[in-house]
Amino acid sequence: MPVGTKSTAGNEHARGLEMVEGWFASRGWEPWEFQRLAWAAFLSGRSGLIQVSTGAGKTYGAFGGPLAMLCSEHARGHVRRGLRVLYVSPLRAVSRDVEMALSEPVIELGLPLRVESRTGDTSDAVKRRQKSSLPEVLVTTPESLTLLLTRPDAPELLSGCDAVILDEWHELVASKRGSQTELALTRLRGFSPRMRTWAVSATLPNAAVAARAAVGARDTPVVIEGDMPRPVELDVLLPRGGRTLPWAGHLGLVMAEDVAASLSPSAPSLVFTNTRSQAERWYSALRVLRPEWEPVMALHHGSIDRGERTRVEQGLKDGCVRIVVATSSLDLGVDFAPLERVLQIGSPKGIARLVQRAGRSSHRPRTPCRVTCVPTHMMEVVEFMATRNALARGEIEPREPSPKPIDVLVQHLVTCALGGGFTREALLAEVRGAASFEDLTAEEFDWALSMVTHGGESLRAYESFHKVVERDGLFTVPDRRIAAIHRLNVGTITSDGTIEVKYTSGRSLGRIEEDFIARLREGQKFVFAGKVLTLARFRDLVAYVRPATGKTTFTPIWSGTRLPISESLSQAIRRSLSEAQATDPDALSRAIRPFLETQRRTSAIPGADETLVEITRTREGHHLFVFPFEGRLVNAGLGAVLALRLSRRAPATFSVAANDYGVEVLSAEPFDFEHCVGPGLFSPEGLASDAAESANTNFLAKLQFREIARVSGLVVQSYPGRGRTAKQLQAGSSLIFDVLSEFEPRNLLLRQATSEVMSRHYEAGRLDRTFRRIVGGSLRIVRTARPSPLSFPLLIERLAGRLSSRSLLERIEAMRREWEPGCEEDSAHSSAGGRRRRASRSS
Repeated sequence: MPVGTKSTAGNEHARGLEMVEGWFASRGWEPWEFQRLAWAAFLSGRSGLIQVSTGAGKTYGAFGGPLAMLCSEHARGHVRRGLRVLYVSPLRAVSRDVEMALSEPVIELGLPLRVESRTGDTSDAVKRRQKSSLPEVLVTTPESLTLLLTRPDAPELLSGCDAVILDEWHELVASKRGSQTELALTRLRGFSPRMRTWAVSATLPNAAVAARAAVGARDTPVVIEGDMPRPVELDVLLPRGGRTLPWAGHLGLVMAEDVAASLSPSAPSLVFTNTRSQAERWYSALRVLRPEWEPVMALHHGSIDRGERTRVEQGLKDGCVRIVVATSSLDLGVDFAPLERVLQIGSPKGIARLVQRAGRSSHRPRTPCRVTCVPTHMMEVVEFMATRNALARGEIEPREPSPKPIDVLVQHLVTCALGGGFTREALLAEVRGAASFEDLTAEEFDWALSMVTHGGESLRAYESFHKVVERDGLFTVPDRRIAAIHRLNVGTITSDGTIEVKYTSGRSLGRIEEDFIARLREGQKFVFAGKVLTLARFRDLVAYVRPATGKTTFTPIWSGTRLPISESLSQAIRRSLSEAQATDPDALSRAIRPFLETQRRTSAIPGADETLVEITRTREGHHLFVFPFEGRLVNAGLGAVLALRLSRRAPATFSVAANDYGVEVLSAEPFDFEHCVGPGLFSPEGLASDAAESANTNFLAKLQFREIARVSGLVVQSYPGRGRTAKQLQAGSSLIFDVLSEFEPRNLLLRQATSEVMSRHYEAGRLDRTFRRIVGGSLRIVRTARPSPLSFPLLIERLAGRLSSRSLLERIEAMRREWEPGCEEDSAHSSAGGRRRRASRSS
């Protein structure tokens, strides 16, 4: 069916469209063409995806069609009651803003409709009202949507839903939350076959894939792209006064004075960091440098108490907060119209992530968005050059849906059994309607069903795993306690155990991972939520604190926050390193020139199709450095495989260190690396088995199994009235892992754990592509007299664990002074830049 302008919708909704356009006109707005196309497509019965730049009006582009439908009913004198429009957002923090945005046209057009939110932050009074009567327009999250599906009356309650809008779909689609949402939507389509789905997304190169995941495997989506470019203007803040950046590090506090000088409360600004710990340190540093800014400066990250985050967000909107240091907690959703500047501390590790953050500034259609990037070390200047070049070429990372995660399916089966029950054949067909599960086999479905009915082959003796009961072909959950526990643990968001932090007066500050609290002594100072605190006591999974005076840099470090560079960015880095030698120098090229000159003197700078290999000897032993520039996860996998393959050629013990740029394999004893390095070492043949053997996959799979066991309900994180610590969860999941490994080694959840380990720890698919790229290109092998500037940070990876921060910094600075350009020519360059080997030739 073709997509056109408003005439395509037919006469049935002509009056509704007139009312919507009239409301736009009352605001002084003219609908964009992409909005009109989306409205017409919805009203003609289509589902699809809207892809347009930030600040262009995507919300009304998706909501305008359903609104016109409701307006048409109102014009005819009768609006059908009950849930009609479901707006799903990944962030409950923005639900209030979305609710207000959707309410405005409903109220001003005089429609007799309720617009409400339902998230974890919704008040008990509103939840009680919604229990008896849902609003016509409901703003919710994937988790709250799943909770609705557990209601016994879900089929009747949700049967009138006409539209689902998926906000920020690019953030959901590649995660288990996206898979959970896909399954929830297939369930909804079973209740309401006329339901249309519209996803709203930032720019994706694989928009058709994301659209299909949103609308389901049995529909053909419309992809609507708005011709409203918002070019990203990227500039880089470099040290002033003749200072230079360090060769290693990630906090970037050496740039604190430069950043403070570039900021002003007169220009509302967001200062993004990559980790919560880094945000805490930067906020503290700016407070020290500019104490007069404290009344208008704030800190925002996901571990800070919800009330404080709301205060900061509101302050940005009304102008009383002018500078905010934040993490990805402010990447999405909330619009801050007065925001003028965005700074990014350190590399964002991905092109799409930087575009998303840059889009927070000048949040208006067709207005360029500007981001100032602050490198924390020399190679990040290259990363920013690469990002700028990639943006000029229009390159951005795709988002791929998760392929049929079985743990999510197991949870979904219990949800469906609670929500009115199901029959096997009907639910199997329904689940296959989700794009991520369309190739699910009957055997896999039956296996998952056996897990929820009797715990599968190995756990049938334990009554707690007998959750779903089958009577006359209908699967339900008759046990009220099991129902309550499932509803309390719905969702796929898992994290290491956290502890609530409260003042002794009772006011909450937020949550910190329990391992950090466990290392604290009573009376010890630490920094959290931008405040210096002292631990008063720890009781009932709550850390009670008091305000403290003085200074400390002891800051929580949250796990899972070191992001590897994306595949698109790694390609851009290799290209930019090669081009930096040939292009006319600009400010960035001049800034990086001393670093690159030292690299050229001591070793070589690889070309775009080359992989640099350095072999050197120090007092620590014999080193092999390889530089694929593929991100720390892939590089770590590469190092583990290389160590395994080298040990097969000659018995030896190796240690491996990796960063985003390369990997070090170190032998304390003499080892002839040069003789071993060649195409055979990097062959993709047997890579999967070598990767599994080189890593302690059983140990890593046991750790990963905790998440899978939590999502699938094999272990329970929260019971009514009490929670469990991460250690308790790990102990429970480890016991189940051991039982399944011994008695049911082909268990699908065990297989999933191993698969996720290879994917998350080594990015297995990307690792294979890396080996093939190395073999298809050239090896540039250089024997050096000392580690080069590229290999220097890899030494720091190991030294950091053995030296104090002061002695480490002294050693770093001494090594850099020794190696900087201007010292006598290095004998390491003896082979005229090294020798090249075509990887296709034998060694």
